[in-house]
Amino acid sequence: MKLVAGNSNRPLAEAISQYLKVPLARATVRRFADMEIFVEIGENVRGEDVFVIQSTSYPTNDHLMELLIIADALRRASARRITAVIPYFGYARQDRKPAARTPISAKLVANLITHSGVDRVLTLDLHAGQIQGFFDIPTDNLFAAPVMVRDVKDRMNHTDKVVVSPDVGGVVRARALAKRIDAPLAIVDKRRERPGESEVMNIIGDVAGRSCILVDDIVDSGGTLCNAADALLDQGAKDVYAYITHAVLSGGAVSRIASSKLKELVVTDSIQPTEAVKVARNIRVITIAPLMGEAIARTATESSVSSLFD
Repeated sequence: MKLVAGNSNRPLAEAISQYLKVPLARATVRRFADMEIFVEIGENVRGEDVFVIQSTSYPTNDHLMELLIIADALRRASARRITAVIPYFGYARQDRKPAARTPISAKLVANLITHSGVDRVLTLDLHAGQIQGFFDIPTDNLFAAPVMVRDVKDRMNHTDKVVVSPDVGGVVRARALAKRIDAPLAIVDKRRERPGESEVMNIIGDVAGRSCILVDDIVDSGGTLCNAADALLDQGAKDVYAYITHAVLSGGAVSRIASSKLKELVVTDSIQPTEAVKVARNIRVITIAPLMGEAIARTATESSVSSLFD
């Protein structure tokens, strides 16, 4: 087995390498003067089972091209199997046509990855589960829930917890977490007027006097979380926490969350945390390296990956 890392999230790749006790393969990923990407694999990979660790996070297009070119380099170097390990899959929010004459970019990106020479995809908390069907190669969608459940149990011992979905579309994800920690479920009914903006309309469920745990896959602008926290507190919630897998946190999201009524936002390192995230008073990062590492090990040995979540 060989591990190859792009530039998107080197600390996570190194943590996965340490978990597996497999060193990262020597590889050069650099830019020409005009910002073209150049890749050179620095050791023999002929006949090897190679895992490329690369999130397609900001700058999304650069990191996506790095992944495609690394895969092409490995294919031409006669790697036996290439698995793209994509902790955060960019473009996943464009998984359907919301209006006339708009693209389904998630499918396009899936095609690009497939045709670059990738044989298998390993990703985490896809925005929509059906994106697995966009790939014409085996695709495993892992869940960060076990990592979050462990953290909740370690840090929140009180029995008055309630898991809250910030929108109707996230109910399945929230219900799964609620079942694991034996907590009731509530839902925030919101209406989104424009992209990046949301208006909380109603709270479905009893949150009065309870500690609320908001659960979602992506936090981008932070507006939905902050509005939901305000609405929950207005309905008598004791305090509000949030557990989010992918911390996109674009623009002024970090400062917005830091000045909000959220007691704590817990995110994973599927996207490399910025310095602003590291120093924010109410944002904490938990690692998914053991989860991703174990999934890689099981893929390499042809063992069950789904049993990780039983």
